[in-house]
Amino acid sequence: MYCSSMPQYPEEVKIAARDLFLRKHTIAEIHKILNLSKRTLYHWRDKDGWDNLLQHESTISATKRRLVLLTGKEEKTKTDLAELNTLVTILERLQKLDERKRKVQEEADPQEAAPRTKSTKGNNKPKKKIKNDVSHLTAEDFAEKLHGDYFVYQHELRAAKRYRNRFILKSRQIGATWYFAQEAFEDACLTGDNQIFLSATRAQADVFRCYIIAIAKQKFDIELTGKDKLELHTAHGTATLYFLSNNSKSAQSYHGHVYIDECFWINKFSELYKVATGMATHKKWRRTIFSTPSCVSHEAYPLWSGELYNKRFKTKRVQFPSFEELQQGVECVDKIWRKIITIQDAMSGGCDLFDIKQLKLEYSPEDFANLFACQFIDGSLGVFKLSALEQCYADSSDWQDYAPNANRPFGNIPVWGGYDPSRSRDDASFVIIAPPLEPQGTFRVLARYKWIGQSLRWQAEQIKQLTQRYNFTYIGMDTTGPGLGVLEMVQAFYPQVTPIHYGLQTKTHLVLKTQDVINTNRIHWDASLTDIAGAFLTVKQTATPNGHITYAANRTTDTGHADVAWAIMHALHNEPLAQLPSGGSDFAMSA
Repeated sequence: MYCSSMPQYPEEVKIAARDLFLRKHTIAEIHKILNLSKRTLYHWRDKDGWDNLLQHESTISATKRRLVLLTGKEEKTKTDLAELNTLVTILERLQKLDERKRKVQEEADPQEAAPRTKSTKGNNKPKKKIKNDVSHLTAEDFAEKLHGDYFVYQHELRAAKRYRNRFILKSRQIGATWYFAQEAFEDACLTGDNQIFLSATRAQADVFRCYIIAIAKQKFDIELTGKDKLELHTAHGTATLYFLSNNSKSAQSYHGHVYIDECFWINKFSELYKVATGMATHKKWRRTIFSTPSCVSHEAYPLWSGELYNKRFKTKRVQFPSFEELQQGVECVDKIWRKIITIQDAMSGGCDLFDIKQLKLEYSPEDFANLFACQFIDGSLGVFKLSALEQCYADSSDWQDYAPNANRPFGNIPVWGGYDPSRSRDDASFVIIAPPLEPQGTFRVLARYKWIGQSLRWQAEQIKQLTQRYNFTYIGMDTTGPGLGVLEMVQAFYPQVTPIHYGLQTKTHLVLKTQDVINTNRIHWDASLTDIAGAFLTVKQTATPNGHITYAANRTTDTGHADVAWAIMHALHNEPLAQLPSGGSDFAMSA
């Protein structure tokens, strides 16, 4: 319909023209204001669907908007004055029709009729406020309030909504959860479609709910309420937002667009994926999966790599896109749009929230590659297996005896502590573990603290505050290096702290004890703490220069690594190992 040789204008000019159109300026008026040809403006209007952006606005609202625009003009032409008179007449007629319609509805069903907003005799009840009312929000509102804050890769994710299946491998802390929470909220408001969020735990799923509530309040001044779900009153009916954990018993009874986050850290992913795809069976529903990488042995990896597709169609085996191709975003032969977003991709896309040099100081090369460069861990080399670690995942919201925000989160029940100090490059970790109440019972990791770049005195003060909130009966601390300084300060307020000095036998005892606890499923932690399993996966068996077997995490003893894993081992150290390794009788400890 239009010639392809249209003049080229900067994107901001097109946006300015669109905004004027959405404020009810005519094409002729925009032509005069911006000095653009009418032909170009008509082309933009039709090509970019400007009219569709107004589809949620009622005729009365559109008329009022045009009236406000013309009334605000300082120098009105005769044409403007004539249009004003016409619009006033039209508005009066529309309001009368609306009033007549309301009366007919009231006579037919008084309880369902909308009450009057104005009272002539003082007998009418005030209009009832509708809970979670988002029916007035339009596409223009979201474009104005949210889209301008997106980074380039978030715009790409939004453009990929046209694909039914999306699978994103991402760096940590790039705003993916925030983006998808916003995307789902916008989609629910503008279409009335249900949205379903699936996570490893209910607390993790609630992150979506908290983001959505915050977005509604901060951007649109709307107070959303609802604990287990959010029911939005939209212009297209009720849209329900469900927030479900991996073990939700009623998940398969819902239907809507499905979002699964941190899939590479979810236990029994194959079962969950069947439920998720079942909830989004109809062709109108989208399925979106996104996660940081874990281990190549995880159940989700064959789906990501394409091996699951090639296994089904052995005679038609295809080569899936390379890492570099996936960084651009590709719809693959299995009709799944895949994309990789590393921390470098995020920074190239406008995200200025990271200090790469600092992160490379804080994390080992392997950790940095896994957490920020989208590289999977080769779990076959580790002493802890992902399949065993996955059995340790739990939903801490089920722990009725633990209230993390209370002054005494665990009452007076005994707990054990484990501390791994920071060295030249890594962070310090402190964990609080609830020991079993009976022999061979289950440990629970109640809390995990990560302290980066803090002084030894500051760390000791944090431990002191924790001893005032919990009933510690044991704290184990690595004193091989800088931990010795923390130990001396902790002894001042907790004299019974246990120093652990590393040696070959000590490390062997720590690892074997923890292996036994994990392999027998005697320890649980909240599944949202994905860094715990990640830390254990990096612990490997190695050899000293003298040929002795020891354990490390791809860093030397001087620089340390897998801090949270070692902190947990230091806490578990308080329970004796039933049988020590051959030739070992005890473990070295410092005074």
